[in-house]
Amino acid sequence: MAEELVDLGGVSLCVESFGDEAAPTLLLISGAAESMDGWDPAWCRELAAGGRRVIRYDHRDTGRSSASPPGRPTYSTADLGTDPLRILDALDVGRAHLVGLSMGGGIAQVVAVERPERVLTLTLMSTGAAGERADRSELPGAEPRIAETFADPLAAPDWSDREAVIGYLVETERPYAGSLGFDEEAARRRNGRVVDRAHDVASAANHWSLEGDSPTFPMSAISAPTLVIHGSADPFFPLAHGEALAAEIPGARLVTLDGVGHELPPPVLWDTLVAEIAQHTSPYPGRRA
Repeated sequence: MAEELVDLGGVSLCVESFGDEAAPTLLLISGAAESMDGWDPAWCRELAAGGRRVIRYDHRDTGRSSASPPGRPTYSTADLGTDPLRILDALDVGRAHLVGLSMGGGIAQVVAVERPERVLTLTLMSTGAAGERADRSELPGAEPRIAETFADPLAAPDWSDREAVIGYLVETERPYAGSLGFDEEAARRRNGRVVDRAHDVASAANHWSLEGDSPTFPMSAISAPTLVIHGSADPFFPLAHGEALAAEIPGARLVTLDGVGHELPPPVLWDTLVAEIAQHTSPYPGRRA
């Protein structure tokens, strides 16, 4: 299926679907300031080949979804958090498997607590607890190279210069790579698509200035079967965050990917990633798929 704009009343979100529409649905939820381009289409097709309908979408202010002026978002954190349900409603999907990366993992947790009847399973990648942890022990902060990107951010490019914008986006990604290395060529291709598809690339940064209340639920309130996937070399959420997440969610299972950073794992690990998600989202007695 080609990309399509879904009218959600006052906002349009761009979605793309892979696989059989009659198959169980996996909804992919990207991280902050990320469009659907963060989910490689080749990986989406591999995931769909296992008998799943895979849906990816552009957050507000990314890709072909509705965009606000840079620095002036017209929506809240809560709006981003409920967009997955709006998409499922628009596509007539009652229940879905949610796969969230980074901020997308936080969104998936909130949906699972607030609307558990809509969630079949959770797969949480490169993320931390969105609710209140029972274990108050301190978790490690981001590595210095990440802290430096916030303390001394790259100068904004000329947003009308395509090559300059691509170069800027590539460099903002580089510090998040793991010990397996940073594939600059792949990053340039991906960010070329980001630039070519976006209404206004600069608007994606609006996600960092959103306002909204922090979730207050205990992590034990998540009842959906949960798979936690975390890289051993994640510089933004060090592995201890993934370990704590799996420990706090009842029955959660942790899969650690050696050398992976704060990112969709590289192609060399796609077979492992697809197999783990396929196993997790397969029906078993007591679970409706």
